Amino acid sequence: MAMATETASEATSLTPAAAPERSLNQRMDALARANQIRTRRAQLKRDLKSGRLSIQALLQNPPEYVETAKVFDMLLAVPKYGRVKVNKILALCRISPSKTIGGLSERQRSELVSLLRR
Repeated sequence: MAMATETASEATSLTPAAAPERSLNQRMDALARANQIRTRRAQLKRDLKSGRLSIQALLQNPPEYVETAKVFDMLLAVPKYGRVKVNKILALCRISPSKTIGGLSERQRSELVSLLRR
């Protein structure tokens, strides 16, 4: 009987990387945290829509739970900003639509805020 031999690189390229095993408590904690973040973001979007919060203030000093939110999604929550206008603004500032608020560079952040103030 001949045994198949593989190198370490072949073995790792064939099997997908698995997420580390988590205990039930760890999974429940992660789920609770994710739900809390979703709830807070939903309230933030309602505040943006009603005008209780300005998008400029949000971009200049974002809370921790908004750091991983997409800039595109937050701009869509602002009244009178639809997909076309948001895409134009992001293109003018050279920002990818998939960019997160926490991932904005200082140049992108300041350019976006000054463009939104007009």
